Order: sequence, then C-alpha cells, then structure tokens
Amino acid sequence: MTSTDMGVDQADICDQRFLGSGNVKRHMLNHSIEKLQRCDVCEKTFTQSSTLKRHMLTHTIEKPYQCNVCGKTFIRLGILKQHMVTHTNEKPHRCDVCEKRFSRKDVLKKHMLVHIDEKPYRCDLCDTRFTQSGNLKRHLLTHTNEKPYRCVVCEKRFRINSNLKTHMLTHTKEKPFRCDVCEKGFARSGDLKKHMLIHTNERPCRCDTCGKKFTQHGNLKTHMLIHTKKKPHRCDVCYKTFTHSGNLKRHMLTHQKMLMERGNAKRHMLTPTTKKHHRCDVCEKTFVQSGNLKIHMLTHTKEKSNRCDVCEKGFARGGDLKRHMLIHNKEKPHRCVVCEKSFSINSNLKRHMLTHTKNKPNRCYVCEKRFADSGSLNRHMLTHTKKKSHQCEVCEKKFSINSNLKRHMLTHTMDKPHRCDICDKRFSQSGNLKTHMLIHTNEKPLRCNVCEKRFSRSGYFKTHMLIHTGEKPHRCDTCDKRFTQSGHLKTHVLLHTKQKPIDILVAEKDSKSFQV
Repeated sequence: MTSTDMGVDQADICDQRFLGSGNVKRHMLNHSIEKLQRCDVCEKTFTQSSTLKRHMLTHTIEKPYQCNVCGKTFIRLGILKQHMVTHTNEKPHRCDVCEKRFSRKDVLKKHMLVHIDEKPYRCDLCDTRFTQSGNLKRHLLTHTNEKPYRCVVCEKRFRINSNLKTHMLTHTKEKPFRCDVCEKGFARSGDLKKHMLIHTNERPCRCDTCGKKFTQHGNLKTHMLIHTKKKPHRCDVCYKTFTHSGNLKRHMLTHQKMLMERGNAKRHMLTPTTKKHHRCDVCEKTFVQSGNLKIHMLTHTKEKSNRCDVCEKGFARGGDLKRHMLIHNKEKPHRCVVCEKSFSINSNLKRHMLTHTKNKPNRCYVCEKRFADSGSLNRHMLTHTKKKSHQCEVCEKKFSINSNLKRHMLTHTMDKPHRCDICDKRFSQSGNLKTHMLIHTNEKPLRCNVCEKRFSRSGYFKTHMLIHTGEKPHRCDTCDKRFTQSGHLKTHVLLHTKQKPIDILVAEKDSKSFQV
C-alpha cells in the first residue's frame, strides 16, 4: 500500500486508489483470500461475515431502527444516526480546500475526489471513469439496459432505486420539500434548489465562450454544444447525428411512423435508404407508399368520405371516424390508474399521465421552454419560425396552427354551441364557458402564495406571478428591452417601426373632429 497527497492510498496490486488506509485493507481482501461467506438466498459471496449479515437484511426487509422525529425506519443503527443529522441541520465536517460543509464524514470523503480530480472507477466497456463505485454500477446498467426496479402502481421500470422512490411520489402526490418564499411544494430536494434560483434571480452557470448564464448546469452543457458543434446523439438506423436527445427522439419517429400508424411490422422494416417514389402533384411531397399518398391527397381535396351517422360530421380517415364515435357512445375504456379518470382514446390517456409525472422531456432548443408531449413542442416551434400555413378563406387571416384557424372560423359562422345554464349566454368554445361559469360561482381557485391575491383564470395568475419573480420573458429583438407581457412588447415594437398604436390613432382622430 502506498500513500499519495491529500490522504489518498493506493493498492499495490491493482493500483486502485482509495480515501483512507482502512478502505485499502478491506479492498486487499479481494486479492488475498477467497470469499468464504455466501448468501443462501442469492448466492452472492462476501469476504467478511459482518458484510453478509448486513446484506441479509435486504432479503428480510427488516428495518428495526426507527427515527423518533419522522418515523422512518432503517436497516442499520449507523444509517439511522446519519439520518438524524438531517433533522438537526448540523454540518460538522468541513472541506479544507473549499470550506464546504457536510453532515456526514463519508460524503466529505467523496467530495474530496472533486479536488484531486481522481476517478478510480472505470467502465470496461466504454472507458468512462467515475469517482464513486455506485456511479459506475448505475452506469453499467445503461449498457445492459436492465431496469430491475418496478413501480407496483403503473409497472414502470427504473434502473436506480432512488428514481423509483422519486417516481412513487407522483402517485402519492407527496411534496415534502417546500419553498420558504412562496410555499410551493416539490417532490425532490434538487427541484427545490433549482426553484430557489427564481427568487434569487441567480444564474451560477456561465458559458466561458460567450458569457451567457444559466440557472442549471445541464442547460449550460446543452448550450456548449452550439460552440463545440458536437452532435453526440446518433440514430442507430441511418447514423444521422443530433445535438439534442429530443431532436433524435423526434427523428426516430420518421422510422417508426408507419409502424405506429398501421401497426404493420413489415412496413417498419423499410430501411432509411428506401426511395420515396410516390409524389404529390399539388405540393410535391414524397411518400414511400402509395397508401400514404392517397391519405395525404385528402388534405388538398378536403374530401371526407367517412361520415358520422349521428351528427353527420365528416372525416378523411376511417380511424378518425371510429375514435369520434366513442364520443357519442360515451365509451371511455382507457382509465388512469392514479386518479381513475377515463378517456375514450388511449393517446389522450398518455398525455394525461404526464400531468401526474410532471415530466416535460420535450425541450425547445431556441428558448429552452419544456413541453410534456412532442405535439405541443411542434406547435410551439411555429412561434419561432413565424410560419402561418393555415389561412382563413373568408378574411384571409393566417394562423400557425390548424386548431386556431378552426376557432377563428366560428367568428364568421357566429356558431356558439356552448350555453351557460344560468344566464343563457353562449360561447364558441367550451373553455370560455368554463371560465365564464366562475363569474356566477364567484370562485377564484388560483391563489398567489406570496401576496395571497386570488384569480379566476390561469393566464392572469401567471402574469401576476411575474411581478414577484421579476421575470420579463418577452424581449425586443431590436433593443433587447424586456417586458412581462406580450401586449406591452407589441406596443413597444411600434416605436421602432414608427407606427402609432391604435389607441393613440383613435385619440388623435377624436381630437381633430373636436377641433372642426
């Protein structure tokens, strides 16, 4: 055994390095003697009988040591003692290099590896190195694709037990970590730390190249790919590379699309080199199969041969008609296992499930806003491209999303199918009716946790919260001035274009009429 700087000891046989001579001695047992202590349940072997005893508790699930404060139970007394420090908030162990403090000595030892830049644990498959053996074990699961931890509620599987525990909070709706400023609750302590940066307006992660700052280290890493021009995410089918994992996931849908739409595995086997021989004569878009071209042509002819016998609504595809019929049958076969809410279409259930997980895996690479489903991200991206391909045939107004065009068309037809049962007022959209109903109930369900002001609509509530956070998300591209509301930005932009806002024009017109 040899000693190096900062208290790191190295094993003579394998050159593996450890913090403390005791750890080296225990490691040397792996080289010097056989593992004589065997577990009767899983046949795992150990060099020391005490280690075997601790291991056996994982099979019996016996946790005899209980915390008097929160009631949490533990397998060993030592773990309970370490846990008790979390209630006292004591951090007696201090790093001599950066003076950062820790509640446990073992956490300090692991932290010291950051300063010595030592990563003794190496993956034999990809040569990636780690400071801790636990991180290496978790990393190895990425190669085996093994997910041994399963959720008993929704059967979702995880590689790491801690991820499963965090996931379980989505079912229990438990949020033990609370913000002292606005009292918002979080399931994980890490999410609370990130949230606190909103109140402090702190952006600790800074890009050394362009000086741009970020609240999270992960966002900085993603930003750095712009400067390095690295594309670490590669498609296994066509070998195309991408900067962001989200872009790769969206790209993979191009290979899986026919399998998802048709449920035909043979069509999924089409290689990326397959030529698209079938071309649309109207817009010149190409397709691999003639069937897909026929379905696409219906978007130009606006032919809807599949008609509902109940309400006579027409659909271009038979599958869309079948899904529509569930509305009349009031059949909702797809049920949420968390809140038992039912849905007529499985895709709607999948989108709903994201409200329980709060997971937003789809990130906009322009403004870094996150979305639960890829469809919402695609619609959001149109706000950056400013492409408006859906045009109203009556007034020629254009929209970026087809659903917005449909809502707009109701202004011409004056169709208001949604009626208030109390005052008979009618609305073109069901959402407007729901908002209107709050007037009769005088209900304001949204409460500001900072000043306790209440709101009936989420839009007003979100705008109000910007007052407390100091955030101004709307930026002028000309002078970089920022605003809390998009309407204020639009009025400001007119100063650069030398156009006068409509309210000023009206006031000037009234003034001239008065003078005459």
